[in-house]
Amino acid sequence: MSFASEALGAREVELLTAPSAPQAPLQRSRQRRRLRPWRVTILVLAGLFYLVPLLASVKFSLIDPSGAYSLSNFTYIFNNAPLRDALYTSLEIAGLTAILVVLLILPTAVLVQLKLPKLTIVMEAVTILPIVVPPIVLAAGLSEMQATAPLWLVKLVFNHPLTSLTPIYTVLAMPLVYRSVHNGLRAIDLHTLVDASRSLGCGWTSTILRVILPNVQTAVLGGMFLTIAMVLGEVVISSQLLYLTFPVDMIQVSQQDNSPGISVALTLVALAFTFLLLFSLTFLARRRGQQSTG
Repeated sequence: MSFASEALGAREVELLTAPSAPQAPLQRSRQRRRLRPWRVTILVLAGLFYLVPLLASVKFSLIDPSGAYSLSNFTYIFNNAPLRDALYTSLEIAGLTAILVVLLILPTAVLVQLKLPKLTIVMEAVTILPIVVPPIVLAAGLSEMQATAPLWLVKLVFNHPLTSLTPIYTVLAMPLVYRSVHNGLRAIDLHTLVDASRSLGCGWTSTILRVILPNVQTAVLGGMFLTIAMVLGEVVISSQLLYLTFPVDMIQVSQQDNSPGISVALTLVALAFTFLLLFSLTFLARRRGQQSTG
């Protein structure tokens, strides 16, 4: 009896003195979290590489035509009616283009991956054509089409930048959105999700909107963000077709000799808008992901 009690006591002492199992992974995770000096150096250099030009741009944008520091350049942007109209036009085109290209690409990518996997290479080749063809070539062809088109087509399509540039930008955004959506669909078990949804009586529209879209929302939002950034930065086609969009107006303002800081202020406003858009889309994707997992 004493031998058994001594063995039991030694076992208890061993269990009490032995390190607990969760401490080893915790120590390893703490060691991984420690930043090495070369990593800190790279982060600092990268931060300086981006922050120094940005701070210099902010300083230059605060210089008014008289040489003093003020917010007159930013107030000029928001008080200039033609510039505001150009910005609203570009935002409308960007929003419609992002929605239209997703409505075209998402069902097509789902159909190809489910029913026609052999056409994946064909889809990749077709969607990459807008990148292969230079924008100046597209602009020259569209300008010639605009000049020789019948009157009814000019009134229907080329009479407003919203109806003219939206289809063109939709084609230009296809490579960006298709690859983003295609990678998102490959990351999920698409066949199982579709079979389960169809077995429960959902139609194809309900399956895409309520089953597939929530699972690839990050990829879709990323494609939409790239589309909006592309529209807000495209200037070749819009200037060739003589449409006054926000990028074209930015170039015209930068060519004025009496306002050198306004163009920099315009660039900062566009950069801030893009950053806020990216932040909002990322927050929306995380919030929906937490709601779906919760």
